[in-house]
Amino acid sequence: MSVNMIPQTPLPSLVELADLLRDAGNWAAVLDRFGGWVQTRPDLLDALRVDLRGLTAGQSAALAAGSREVTTHFAWRLPNEESDPFSFWLHEYKPQRDWLTGYANTVHNHRYDLGTTVLRGGYRHEWFDVELDSTGELVRGVEPAGWEILRPGMVRAVPADRFHRIPQAKDGTITFLIKSRPVKPWSVSFDPITRVSRRHVPVEVRVCDLAERL
Repeated sequence: MSVNMIPQTPLPSLVELADLLRDAGNWAAVLDRFGGWVQTRPDLLDALRVDLRGLTAGQSAALAAGSREVTTHFAWRLPNEESDPFSFWLHEYKPQRDWLTGYANTVHNHRYDLGTTVLRGGYRHEWFDVELDSTGELVRGVEPAGWEILRPGMVRAVPADRFHRIPQAKDGTITFLIKSRPVKPWSVSFDPITRVSRRHVPVEVRVCDLAERL
């Protein structure tokens, strides 16, 4: 099923938030409004649960088509209008015993800016000062810059150029995120154990020249 088949109308509990964000004007204002709105909705997890129970089989399949599993969690893409400069996501963290080594628990950045809040559980968030090579594609050095424990109700902004990782999360942790459209064509990760750095180009970027690579 095509990702384009994701239902475009936000879930009922997110309609107000979507309307609030559309005329924010810039990403800083989007994050500010997101944080303010989340503080007024301590029942958001319950409301989302009701919304998801009300999806049809077709809507559930479409939601799954736009979502993905990574090494530490399931990233569920929630519906919103295609023209929106943001997207809605739920991250459902796996039990820690089921985590695998990979991008999500390396030191990494993103192609997009994001805002996140914990709906249930919590996790340790670490961030780093990173030295990149001249191309901006590989990490030359990493220094710890800080950490905190995020708990339900806390809201944080993570810009695309911030290198961070989540090494631990409580079992059952659920987070709600908004992501901007991509602001760079790739992201970079650094494994602190193997000291290996990699550039990550998503399939939606690679597909443009797939035929030429065959």
